[in-house]
Amino acid sequence: MRIVCVGGGPAGLYFSISAKLRDAGHEITVVEADPPEATYGWGVVYWSDLLDILHRNDPESARAVSAGSVLWQQQDIRVHGYRHDGTAHLNGYGYSMGRAALLDILTRRARSLGVDVRHGERLTDPADLPEADLVVAADGANSRIRQSRAEHFGTRLETGRNPFIWLGTDRQFDGFVFAFEETEAGWIWFHAYPSFKGVSTCIVECSPETWQGLGLDTLDEDDAVPLLEKVFHRPLDGHSLISRSRGAPAKWQRFAHVTNRTWVDGNVVLAGDAAHTTHFTLGSGTRLAVIDAIVLSEALKHFADPQVALREYDRRRRAELHRVQASARTSMAWFEHPDGYLERDPVDFAYAMAVRQGHQPAWRYQAHLATQRTPVRKALRAYDTGKRWYHDRKRGETPLPLLHRPPSHTS
Repeated sequence: MRIVCVGGGPAGLYFSISAKLRDAGHEITVVEADPPEATYGWGVVYWSDLLDILHRNDPESARAVSAGSVLWQQQDIRVHGYRHDGTAHLNGYGYSMGRAALLDILTRRARSLGVDVRHGERLTDPADLPEADLVVAADGANSRIRQSRAEHFGTRLETGRNPFIWLGTDRQFDGFVFAFEETEAGWIWFHAYPSFKGVSTCIVECSPETWQGLGLDTLDEDDAVPLLEKVFHRPLDGHSLISRSRGAPAKWQRFAHVTNRTWVDGNVVLAGDAAHTTHFTLGSGTRLAVIDAIVLSEALKHFADPQVALREYDRRRRAELHRVQASARTSMAWFEHPDGYLERDPVDFAYAMAVRQGHQPAWRYQAHLATQRTPVRKALRAYDTGKRWYHDRKRGETPLPLLHRPPSHTS
């Protein structure tokens, strides 16, 4: 089968890998508009279950992804305002890595399997698609292919309320950090996590009212960075924010929630952000793109008729995504109106943020209070370390070392 993947992100590249592993006879071309190592965003974050998925599907690329990742443990919620000032903690651990490094790993693996990966080829008109038996539209949330067939796909776009900007910082955080700062114009916050040596991803978000009150709606992106550095001087510990990741400054944007009535139009199928988006506060975009890729490649293997395979992929993945996207919408909505919660002390605020997906049993709050004590957190970290060691060994990996975390003085 001749297959063309438009878009060299995780969805397109990992589909090409997965499809080749199942049928080496496929002739697969991946067309990516950007040159090599040019990528939007700084880092991606993921959880242990993605490593399990990767290892079951392709151990070779999974080992490379794991080796290129950093491991962080614990989430800190730092609140600095006129009423309260302090830090609360949430348990758990996760992984992150530079987006460019991830794409490089997947590109190398795809090419080693015989995939023709072409960078710097921009598709100016979707009507000029290369001749193929199957076209995988994996060209992102602003997919030109999907837009050209929006009526058939039944595309629905909903724009989030809050402006946000995707930055980097030369402060390497040792965990996942939420920092909320109260200004005269209102609350503004960032979500930050380590990405690669010496650099962390830092997503700044606020309400439209705060954005306008601080003058961020009129400032040039380069001029906005010094202002944000001043606002976040405490959580950044005096470090710098970095705007330019590909020559141009990062731009403010609002999240585009993408859904489609169907993901299939003839021999064209959607995957990754072209098919669906989930708000960045859920941290699941890369995982969902990988699952799309695996399910589509499995369907093509198991059904002789490609149209039947595409319909099965469409049915299964849209059903699976329904609850995930609902959770993402809930998470996005919570962060669009956090002010009432921010009137609480940091520990109560952190709990409200942790349970934003829905009602929790009463014991959950008591457990949250317990985790604010250093001995309890140390015990939970030890438990997580053992669990992580077991899973790493089961996958045949050498456990990743934790990033250095200074001693906590919270009682």
